[in-house]
Amino acid sequence: MSRDLTYFVSDVHLGLQVADAAGREARFVAFLKGIPSDRTEALYLLGDIWDFWYEYRHVVPKGYVRVFAALTELMDAGVKVYFFRGNHDIWSYRYFEEMGMVRLDQPAVVEIDGKRFCIGHGDGLGPGDTGYKCLKAIFNSRVLQVLFSSLHPWFAFRLGNGWSRHSRLAKSEGYDFQGEKEPLYQFCASFPEPVDYFIFGHYHCKVDMPVGKARLLLLSDWISVSNWMVYDREGGLSVVYK
Repeated sequence: MSRDLTYFVSDVHLGLQVADAAGREARFVAFLKGIPSDRTEALYLLGDIWDFWYEYRHVVPKGYVRVFAALTELMDAGVKVYFFRGNHDIWSYRYFEEMGMVRLDQPAVVEIDGKRFCIGHGDGLGPGDTGYKCLKAIFNSRVLQVLFSSLHPWFAFRLGNGWSRHSRLAKSEGYDFQGEKEPLYQFCASFPEPVDYFIFGHYHCKVDMPVGKARLLLLSDWISVSNWMVYDREGGLSVVYK
């Protein structure tokens, strides 16, 4: 049987203690187990799968055993799993790669069945938003990472989870995507290569709009509803909400 399916998912925010956190993790595990491994070529994790993630050299966040087991089962069956670091799980270093996943940096252009996809988490792309871009540069600072690593995990994880939870709760009303005014749209409109689909997450809202001859699609979050995209060589690209 040919591998004719490709999946995209983003913004699960595992570990975020709002709504039904345990149920959200169970839904994500069910999604992973529901992927037909004999027909699937690849799974793209587009960032913020975890609400907070930090790796020490010999310490990673506890839990998520069923998530990692489901991902490993897919990879053992021949499904390629790619991941992007989002703004919440930006501090991932080697652990996911040691499991067999492949890290990509946004924006990545991949070809699937002759179609070109520009994909990533979606944060910080396009003009403007200088404040956020400066904050992201700080989080990517090696100096800051070394300083954070000097904290005991007991304190560091509580600090990180507390900050992450506060930032997400502050946006619980959702985001109103401004269409052509958005920096992300402008990024797509000025992209120097021909692309059929732009697929991102980050904004926690549903978007499907044209950008020239291409389509810009945003995945929403998993706080209350499971959602993902699947590209089928026979049926094209579709969005699933459950």
